[in-house]
Amino acid sequence: MEKIKTILTVCVAAFLVSIVVSYGQNKLKQNVTIIIASNASVRIRFGADKLTKALLVNGYNVVTTYENLTQCNSKIIFIGNVNEPLIVKQITVFNSKLSANAKKESFAINTNINGDILVAGSDASGVLYGCLELAERITVNKKIPTNFSFSDSPEMVLRGTCIGLQKSTYLPGREVYEYPYTPETFPWFYDKKLWIQYLDSMVENRFNSLYLWNGHPFASLVRLKDYPYAVEVSDETFKKNEEIYKFITAEADKRGIWVIQMFYNIIVSKPFADYHHIKTQDRNRPIIPLIADYTRKSIAAFVEKYPNVGLMVALGEAMEGVGNDDIEWFTKTIIPGVKDGLKALGKTDEPPIVLRAHDTDAPAVIKAAKSLYANLYTEAKFNGEALTTYEPRGAWAELHRTLSRSGSVQIENVHIMANLEPFRYAAADFIQKSVLAMHNIYEANGLHLYPQASYWDWPYTADKTLPRLLQIERDWLWYKQWGRYAWKANRNELKEVDYWGTLLGSKFGCGIEQGKNIQTAYNEAGQIAPKLLRRFGITDGNRQTLTLGMLMTQLINPYRYGLFDLLYDSESPEGEKLIEYAAKEWLHEKHIGETPVQIINEVQAHSKKAVTAIEKAASFVTQETAEFKRVKNDIYCYKALADHFAQKAAAALLVLRYKYSNDVKDLEKALPFLEHSLASYKTLV
Repeated sequence: MEKIKTILTVCVAAFLVSIVVSYGQNKLKQNVTIIIASNASVRIRFGADKLTKALLVNGYNVVTTYENLTQCNSKIIFIGNVNEPLIVKQITVFNSKLSANAKKESFAINTNINGDILVAGSDASGVLYGCLELAERITVNKKIPTNFSFSDSPEMVLRGTCIGLQKSTYLPGREVYEYPYTPETFPWFYDKKLWIQYLDSMVENRFNSLYLWNGHPFASLVRLKDYPYAVEVSDETFKKNEEIYKFITAEADKRGIWVIQMFYNIIVSKPFADYHHIKTQDRNRPIIPLIADYTRKSIAAFVEKYPNVGLMVALGEAMEGVGNDDIEWFTKTIIPGVKDGLKALGKTDEPPIVLRAHDTDAPAVIKAAKSLYANLYTEAKFNGEALTTYEPRGAWAELHRTLSRSGSVQIENVHIMANLEPFRYAAADFIQKSVLAMHNIYEANGLHLYPQASYWDWPYTADKTLPRLLQIERDWLWYKQWGRYAWKANRNELKEVDYWGTLLGSKFGCGIEQGKNIQTAYNEAGQIAPKLLRRFGITDGNRQTLTLGMLMTQLINPYRYGLFDLLYDSESPEGEKLIEYAAKEWLHEKHIGETPVQIINEVQAHSKKAVTAIEKAASFVTQETAEFKRVKNDIYCYKALADHFAQKAAAALLVLRYKYSNDVKDLEKALPFLEHSLASYKTLV
């Protein structure tokens, strides 16, 4: 009887509100009743809340109830998991195609003849994404869709971003990678408002994993009964760390995001090392029982305390890179530590463990670990520590395919983009093709995305502004583009042009056509740095920041500077270095693939097209004008960068020709190119 009274009360209230609203203000939309299960997860409730806010902003009156209403004088939106009793019946009523065994994170949205809506998901994340999809459509169209049917699911299993709790300089008395979590070193880490902003942007872009990079986080987050002296922060800071870490993980979970804590191996805390009179890290030190026990217990305590956090394991860097120690450490210390933590919790659901395939024999490690732990992933750099090509090949591509075929999901790490510093990068075309390459060439199914620039200075950008710009605000397109294509890479090219044009036109108040021009500028400029590095660079590593330029000796004889051959053999299309091109020219031999002269011409053409496109849009911009000026400036910076390298490379070819001709006229011919190159660099800086 009480349930009937509740249902009648809700319906009558909605009906009366509808009459009042219609009488007093015809423009207001009708009332909406959202129905979710009383035991709905925090993730589903979060999605329902986002949908509610979108409805309210667009003039609807919203009531949320936990009863299965079938008759009501308002539009009804059913929200829930496909297996929930509340939703099972509605699946048939709405003729939804979402099956009970649909892939993870899938969702379907359907309307019926009454205009009611069903938002069903294969799991809590699917429901969340369905709510967000409907909310976005309401926001764009200013009304609830009718006669609507839409279903979707992600292509990539893990779609993640990363933040480094690291610095570019050593702390006093510390070694590389050693950065305890403290307010002095990372003040932003304790800013809850910033975290909410960041996590909201993640779920908006459909990211489902957040990697926190640190050398040895455990001594900042857990206390060990057997090693109480290992904690390396004060009691006050320790409490702050507990509070903020629980806050981050709880808020991430609401948004369907796994927090994954990265750590290097083998590192121990400084207090622990001092107590035992050992080094915090030593690449040449064999595994010793004391350090293994400390690490295993640290991991166990961490898993027990933070069960919704995964782990990313870097076996290289701080221990000898290749050998049986890697396998032993992973299978006899790390995995047992995770299992100990799960046992203490009484849980069997395994958190993800991601093996970083850097400076280690990852295929051998995974092969040894598969029988011990099911929820394993591997990770390797897409183009090294740069962005160079969407046509990777050679030995590096073969490694990725080997990892992809190892029985675990391979995650592609878009690592520190040293060649993209410090300018904005939002080449949707290049990014889409890169994600397609991850699928089609590497056979991978995950993304691990670094900040576009200024990784070491998170959360701020390099722009000279007061107040300083936040990376998530300046580089919003970077995250949106990678997130969009990680969700679904195979999208119609023409529709994508319209999509980004609409988005940019809306942001800058200039309409879709000028928005397309802005995206064209981004796309053209986005070819410059990748092409320059892959044809003229020394390394794909973060020790070569492209905007710092190159010495003439680096261009004419890269081998003197430790040339990293993988850059040319795997992370570039087939082609020639400057030194090879000059030799073939002199010997009248046939050139192969992408040539330096080709790139000299192409980057200058890209830069001219980029400048032309951004100038076309400039006079139409009516909002966010200060940011548009910075975008425009970055486009001009890319033009200066292209001109500088193109002219210097042209000069280098003449210097290399002199090596064969011994004709001083070749050197004299190089001079105007060098002068032009220098003038362009002065413009750049």
